Amino acid sequence: MKVYLVVLNWNGKDFVEECLDSLEKQSYRHEVVVVDNGSTDGSLEAIEKKYPRIHLIKKSENHGFAGGVNIGIEYAIENGADAVALFNNDAVADKKWLENLVGALKNNTKVGITTSKLMQMDKVHIDSTGDFYTIWGMPFPRGRNKKAEGNFEKREFIFGASGGASLYRVKMLEEVGLFDEDFFAYLEDVDISFRAQLAGWKVMFEPTAVAYHHISATSSKLGTFSRYHTVKNFYLLYLKNMPGLLYWKYLPLFLLHGLRLGISSFVRMGGLAYLKGVGKFIVLVPKTLAKRRKIQSNRKVSVSYIESILTHSRPGRIPPIQPDN
Repeated sequence: MKVYLVVLNWNGKDFVEECLDSLEKQSYRHEVVVVDNGSTDGSLEAIEKKYPRIHLIKKSENHGFAGGVNIGIEYAIENGADAVALFNNDAVADKKWLENLVGALKNNTKVGITTSKLMQMDKVHIDSTGDFYTIWGMPFPRGRNKKAEGNFEKREFIFGASGGASLYRVKMLEEVGLFDEDFFAYLEDVDISFRAQLAGWKVMFEPTAVAYHHISATSSKLGTFSRYHTVKNFYLLYLKNMPGLLYWKYLPLFLLHGLRLGISSFVRMGGLAYLKGVGKFIVLVPKTLAKRRKIQSNRKVSVSYIESILTHSRPGRIPPIQPDN
């Protein structure tokens, strides 16, 4: 299986070299593509100088996470990739991280995405083992802040994969499409997992594929940027993907959670970002409805199956926005 590994870099000087060093040591043969999203901190020049074997794609402007990784994925597909891994520039991979993801994908032809045990940098607590998606419309990372020892130790099917450390089958991408660039950043990995599930592909968690992540090292620099996009994408995600019967069944819960999200935003002085996010969602409604019609017309699984993979527990207190990327 020919694998390309895509790393998106935007002003990642503090972490990207450690990241790329770990990828050069991977036990599974692969090619690395770095897409630079218009960095201005010297990280682009450092990558160019230190890693001559890497395929470096330089962009003069920031295309967001979705647009940036799509550039790398398209390059990989054009060069014959069978699968494309995505890896955050603020993460570090164990030597067999990629090998174990590939092994899980090879042995399960119905699996479109394999995701890893993404640890926090203390190597004790979990960052993510994939994503849940609730009937309230709110996704959240599986296992975040739990101790890894004794938890999440078996390979299993899950709802969604973290875009920060996952492997995507090209055949699946060609069927369901790449990342939705209207999302720009945040929840785009949940969206592509949802589309994969609707098209009949499975998402698998592989516990032996381990990596370590500086949580929100990029997001922490961006102020209300993350809240704006997370709010916008919260609404886009549900409108675009939730099948008809479930859409109407859970719409009251979804709207209630949207209200809670709005209140928490104003309490945390992010009210303007919330309103801008809702406004942008409204602008995107016609375009998103067209996407929805295509996605739902191509659905290959039952509504009952989708309901079975949703998380039905009630969400607790809304935490501060802390996306995976």
